[in-house]
Amino acid sequence: MSPSPARRRVAVIGTGAIVSGSHLPALRSHPDRVELVAAVDVDQARLNAFRELAGEDVAGYTSTGEMLDAVRPDLVLIGTPPSLHREQTVAALKAGAWVLCEKPLCLSLAEYDDIAAAEEASGAYASVVFQHRYGSGAVHARELIASGELGTPLVAHCQTTWHRDAAYYAVPWRGRWATEGGGPTMGHGIHQFDLLLHLLGPWAEIRAMAARLVHDTESEDVSTALVRFENGALATVVNSVLSPHEVSRIRVDCADGTVELTHLYGHRNDDWVYTPAPHVPTERATAWRTPAADLPSSHTAQLAALLDAYDNGVRPPGSGPDARATLDFAAGLYKAAFTGNPVHAGEIRPGDPFYPAMHGDHPHWAPKERA
Repeated sequence: MSPSPARRRVAVIGTGAIVSGSHLPALRSHPDRVELVAAVDVDQARLNAFRELAGEDVAGYTSTGEMLDAVRPDLVLIGTPPSLHREQTVAALKAGAWVLCEKPLCLSLAEYDDIAAAEEASGAYASVVFQHRYGSGAVHARELIASGELGTPLVAHCQTTWHRDAAYYAVPWRGRWATEGGGPTMGHGIHQFDLLLHLLGPWAEIRAMAARLVHDTESEDVSTALVRFENGALATVVNSVLSPHEVSRIRVDCADGTVELTHLYGHRNDDWVYTPAPHVPTERATAWRTPAADLPSSHTAQLAALLDAYDNGVRPPGSGPDARATLDFAAGLYKAAFTGNPVHAGEIRPGDPFYPAMHGDHPHWAPKERA
């Protein structure tokens, strides 16, 4: 029997609600695989509060560079505001650490390619948190669609209709291109349309609209899109922070059955429903039911997948070209919405105004200092 892999030494950068509420429980769920050794936060009081929660043996730092030099962690978890992600991810990669970073991994395709270059130079990998891919229900649905068991995918709907008030956008970094990268397309709906891409595969073409209907922000507060996938399926995508009845929903209609997911911020097996077409025998449809083991979508599930990849020395899920495709989708949605033209996957490259920034310097959408 081969020996068990060593416990990975982990550091967190940012000690706010997402790290203490999601990443810390995920780490505690894998005590035989990880050891939290350090935390970084520019706010000393918040850092102290986190260390009390996590354990006083966790070293505290107010500088990412100082922590990386002193600790040399195996894995770094990043939960800071989006504008810091690229710099902190690249620094961790250069120090030889793997990275698991909150979404969005960065603010543009240009920044993503900086991260990809740092990966190549270091040999380490950076994954983005898309935890909705990793619940057992999502794994099962993807297997059924990919295997052809549900028939050819034909029509899909992806809905992130949430509600955020003015107080939410009073936080200085929210709603600004330079610090958040966009509105609900980048900050909210990205989880759901990442899962849609995970289920249906590569997208081919997108047409879109976006608007500021309520909030005084630089970026949009609602966007809608029509999407054609490489497999021919057509989809609608809605990203909103204007919706009093909050729901997250994906529906995929295939030739032999419909699969539907309805939840809000996370799903379990019971949130997935399968409806067979009239011609499908009952015994076949019965086999579609989600597996007996019920693993909720969560940071815990994604961390396990990343640690498996680390142990096997392979690229982790949610990284590289796979994760870039989701960011390319967001950039394509913005370009289609702001220009009024259809956008094809992969067309946004260096030299395109939407490559360095999601607003593309569009006169109605670029920040005031750049307009």
